[in-house]
Amino acid sequence: YLTGHPRVRRVHYPGLADHPHHALASRQMDGYGGMLAFEIEGGAGAARAFLGRLEVFTLAESLGGVESLAGYPATMSHSAMPAEQRRSAGIGDDLLRLSVGIEDPDDLVADLARALAPA
Repeated sequence: YLTGHPRVRRVHYPGLADHPHHALASRQMDGYGGMLAFEIEGGAGAARAFLGRLEVFTLAESLGGVESLAGYPATMSHSAMPAEQRRSAGIGDDLLRLSVGIEDPDDLVADLARALAPA
Protein backbone atom coordinates (compact mmCIF):
# COMPACT_ATOMS: atom_id res chain seq x y z
CA TYR A 1 0.00 0.00 0.00
CA LEU A 2 2.68 2.51 0.98
CA THR A 3 4.84 2.05 -2.12
CA GLY A 4 2.00 3.25 -4.34
CA HIS A 5 0.87 6.18 -2.21
CA PRO A 6 1.54 9.68 -3.62
CA ARG A 7 2.43 11.09 -0.16
CA VAL A 8 5.10 8.42 0.43
CA ARG A 9 8.46 9.23 -1.10
CA ARG A 10 10.24 5.96 -0.29
CA VAL A 11 9.64 2.72 1.61
CA HIS A 12 12.52 0.93 3.35
CA TYR A 13 11.68 -2.77 3.57
CA PRO A 14 13.91 -5.69 2.53
CA GLY A 15 10.90 -7.61 1.20
CA LEU A 16 10.56 -5.15 -1.68
CA ALA A 17 12.36 -6.22 -4.86
CA ASP A 18 13.88 -2.74 -5.31
CA HIS A 19 15.39 -2.64 -1.80
CA PRO A 20 19.21 -2.57 -2.06
CA HIS A 21 19.52 -5.60 0.25
CA HIS A 22 16.57 -7.61 -1.06
CA ALA A 23 18.72 -10.44 -2.45
CA LEU A 24 20.64 -10.75 0.82
CA ALA A 25 17.43 -10.73 2.86
CA SER A 26 15.95 -13.38 0.57
CA ARG A 27 18.92 -15.65 1.20
CA GLN A 28 19.05 -15.08 4.95
CA MET A 29 15.41 -14.75 5.97
CA ASP A 30 12.33 -16.91 5.93
CA GLY A 31 9.93 -14.04 5.29
CA TYR A 32 10.92 -10.41 5.74
CA GLY A 33 9.48 -9.43 9.10
CA GLY A 34 7.04 -6.79 10.19
CA MET A 35 9.37 -3.79 10.54
CA LEU A 36 9.55 -1.09 7.91
CA ALA A 37 10.29 2.58 7.55
CA PHE A 38 9.06 5.15 5.07
CA GLU A 39 9.66 8.75 4.14
CA ILE A 40 6.61 10.96 3.96
CA GLU A 41 6.29 13.96 1.66
CA GLY A 42 6.13 17.23 3.60
CA GLY A 43 8.85 16.78 6.19
CA ALA A 44 8.48 16.98 9.96
CA GLY A 45 5.08 18.64 9.90
CA ALA A 46 3.61 15.94 7.70
CA ALA A 47 5.21 13.22 9.83
CA ARG A 48 3.74 14.62 13.04
CA ALA A 49 0.32 15.09 11.43
CA PHE A 50 0.41 11.48 10.18
CA LEU A 51 1.21 10.19 13.66
CA GLY A 52 -1.56 12.29 15.19
CA ARG A 53 -4.19 10.80 12.87
CA LEU A 54 -3.36 7.13 13.51
CA GLU A 55 -6.02 5.18 15.39
CA VAL A 56 -4.94 1.53 15.15
CA PHE A 57 -1.16 1.99 15.20
CA THR A 58 0.04 3.22 18.61
CA LEU A 59 2.83 5.78 18.92
CA ALA A 60 5.62 4.12 20.90
CA GLU A 61 9.38 4.19 21.10
CA SER A 62 9.58 0.45 21.73
CA LEU A 63 8.80 -1.59 18.65
CA GLY A 64 8.64 -5.01 20.28
CA GLY A 65 5.00 -5.76 21.07
CA VAL A 66 2.36 -7.80 19.26
CA GLU A 67 0.32 -4.67 18.54
CA SER A 68 1.08 -2.41 15.60
CA LEU A 69 3.29 0.48 16.62
CA ALA A 70 4.55 3.64 14.94
CA GLY A 71 7.68 5.56 15.78
CA TYR A 72 9.27 8.85 14.82
CA PRO A 73 13.03 8.26 15.04
CA ALA A 74 14.01 11.96 14.83
CA THR A 75 12.38 12.70 18.19
CA MET A 76 12.21 9.24 19.73
CA SER A 77 14.78 6.47 19.22
CA HIS A 78 17.45 8.70 17.67
CA SER A 79 16.74 12.01 19.40
CA ALA A 80 20.13 12.03 21.16
CA MET A 81 21.98 12.12 17.82
CA PRO A 82 22.84 15.55 16.44
CA ALA A 83 20.55 16.43 13.51
CA GLU A 84 23.37 16.41 10.94
CA GLN A 85 24.53 12.97 12.10
CA ARG A 86 20.94 11.66 11.91
CA ARG A 87 20.58 12.99 8.36
CA SER A 88 23.92 11.43 7.37
CA ALA A 89 22.63 8.12 8.67
CA GLY A 90 19.46 8.47 6.57
CA ILE A 91 17.22 9.41 9.49
CA GLY A 92 15.52 12.56 8.28
CA ASP A 93 12.65 14.48 9.81
CA ASP A 94 10.37 12.79 7.27
CA LEU A 95 11.20 9.21 8.35
CA LEU A 96 8.58 7.09 10.14
CA ARG A 97 8.93 3.52 11.41
CA LEU A 98 6.19 0.94 11.66
CA SER A 99 6.11 -2.36 13.48
CA VAL A 100 3.19 -4.33 12.05
CA GLY A 101 1.40 -6.41 14.65
CA ILE A 102 -1.38 -8.95 14.71
CA GLU A 103 -4.33 -6.71 13.84
CA ASP A 104 -6.38 -7.33 10.73
CA PRO A 105 -4.39 -6.14 7.68
CA ASP A 106 -7.45 -4.33 6.29
CA ASP A 107 -7.73 -2.33 9.53
CA LEU A 108 -4.05 -1.40 9.33
CA VAL A 109 -4.29 -0.27 5.69
CA ALA A 110 -7.40 1.75 6.52
CA ASP A 111 -5.52 3.40 9.39
CA LEU A 112 -2.60 4.27 7.10
CA ALA A 113 -5.00 5.62 4.47
CA ARG A 114 -6.76 7.82 7.03
CA ALA A 115 -3.46 9.10 8.42
CA LEU A 116 -2.07 9.86 4.94
CA ALA A 117 -5.20 11.60 3.69
CA PRO A 118 -4.84 15.33 3.08
CA ALA A 119 -5.91 17.36 6.12
